[in-house]
Amino acid sequence: MERRLGPVVGLGTWNTFGGNAGRAREVVVAALAAGIRSFDSSPMYGGAEASLAGALEGRRDQARVLTKVWSNDPAEARRQLDAQLRWYGRVEVEQIHNLVAWQEHLPWLEDERDAGRIGRLGVTHYLPDAFDELAQALRTKRFDTVQLPLNPRERACERVLLPLAEELGIAVIVMRPLGEGALLRRPPSAPELQPLAAFGVTTWPQALLKWALSDPRVDLVIPATSKPERAAENAAAGEPPWFGSEERALVERLAG
Repeated sequence: MERRLGPVVGLGTWNTFGGNAGRAREVVVAALAAGIRSFDSSPMYGGAEASLAGALEGRRDQARVLTKVWSNDPAEARRQLDAQLRWYGRVEVEQIHNLVAWQEHLPWLEDERDAGRIGRLGVTHYLPDAFDELAQALRTKRFDTVQLPLNPRERACERVLLPLAEELGIAVIVMRPLGEGALLRRPPSAPELQPLAAFGVTTWPQALLKWALSDPRVDLVIPATSKPERAAENAAAGEPPWFGSEERALVERLAG
């Protein structure tokens, strides 16, 4: 199957630079220099959307913006989109965050897509308890992307959502590929990672990102970071060769 968004490493903005415009600029410039092109945000992330917009000033044509609407109130969600269009000019992927009022938002967002102000439409959720409803949303065949968590310790999406996305041709965006940092607290040793060196892996975060990207149903991973050097390091995981079953099993064992 053709990769619809990659496979590539993007940059998430949850719990990273928030309203710190200076830090956002440093991280975004480093990410762009390393080849990262997809940047994910949300109104839920404090000042991250505005900071990202400032960081992309003069560089907007190099980037693909993925953001979200997040409100039960359609009027507020429209205000969120209006702000995004002022900041970015156009939104390449507009997502309904955590399924909030998705049935109410979908018709008017489709109108915005038809008018060319946004590109693809997506939907997200992070809780396995919500995955049945997420599958229901995907089965409408009105969404182009789905964002969900996937890492060696969070694999609930493998049961239904990944096969469903593959069946329907929906691009998969992976959040929390590093377990929001939990998987980085006790990294394996260099000798333990050595079998992955032939795949371009030199660090544990790269191993985790490549583990997710090596699933042929995954199109994009969006690790968040507030460190410019980490953004460049993460980007390197978005290049082939990809892991086979043995390498993915090794990463799973190392992740405990």
